[in-house]
Amino acid sequence: MKRITRILTAAALVAAVATPAFAQAKGYPSRTVECYAPGGAGGGWDLTIRTVSKTLTDTGLVKVAMPVENKSGGGGAVFLTALQSMKKKDNVLTVYSPPLLFININGTTPFSYKNTTPLARLITDFGAFVVRKDSKYTSISQVIEDLRKNPTSVKFGGNSAAGSMDHIQFLVVAKAAGLTGLKNIQFISFQDNAGAAQLLGGHIDMLSTGLGDVRGLVESGDLRVLASTAPVRPSFGVGKDVPTVREQGIPVDFLNWRGIFGPPEMPDYAVKFWRDAFAKMVKTPEWQKSCETNGWVQNYADQPEFLSFLETQNKLAREILSELGMAK
Repeated sequence: MKRITRILTAAALVAAVATPAFAQAKGYPSRTVECYAPGGAGGGWDLTIRTVSKTLTDTGLVKVAMPVENKSGGGGAVFLTALQSMKKKDNVLTVYSPPLLFININGTTPFSYKNTTPLARLITDFGAFVVRKDSKYTSISQVIEDLRKNPTSVKFGGNSAAGSMDHIQFLVVAKAAGLTGLKNIQFISFQDNAGAAQLLGGHIDMLSTGLGDVRGLVESGDLRVLASTAPVRPSFGVGKDVPTVREQGIPVDFLNWRGIFGPPEMPDYAVKFWRDAFAKMVKTPEWQKSCETNGWVQNYADQPEFLSFLETQNKLAREILSELGMAK
């Protein structure tokens, strides 16, 4: 009887090892993968996650549907809150960039990158300051000089929340140019990604955005880029024809990294799959062509390096926001 009991116990152990996680891992992913852009259609997050979805499916690295849904608001905070209700799900992906850090530090949300599952950093984009084709401004230096005389003389806007990406990247440049009274500079937030339309309509004087986000309007001649925040001009894309702020005597850079995240406590088998998939994706000709078209610099980092990077960037972001009086 004892021998039978031992055999049954051993069988039970084998059954216990064959958990749903192991079973699901074998055929994963077997259902639709929900992809979310935490901002409006046409913005940087939207373009990035849609490009990722298309590349993964076009190359056959993922064989299930990967539809993209936009969940904008709060500079990414609205979806970050929603992501908490998706804890442990294995079929949810989203994209974030520096605002993921800003919105926590500035008090917009109690959640941070620590309430996600970072998977991979993919690219670096750069900030861009654009005006209408008929604007009186032809350089970022001219904007700075007007603001130096009167900090309310130039209205600038962006597609992120106040205290987040588009706002902060210009204030960093303004501070490096020696401006004081940064709180008095007027920033208007367009979280429905309507910043370019508002600029074209004459409602703001300058738009702070991502260099890749306004490529089409720049190439058509409707908008003109005064400067980018790249350390040096990229060798391809629209950025190769755009002067950097450094070229105009302002000693600063601002890098807009973008990475892919899962929900909190994403299952290990899912994490492993996506880490492998992204490592393969960034080497495909399809991805490389998309990066060149959009002016993105490939800046891939697997999960361990990405986590370390996020920790370092979070400290730097806190220092910047504290210096600007925006940290909570």
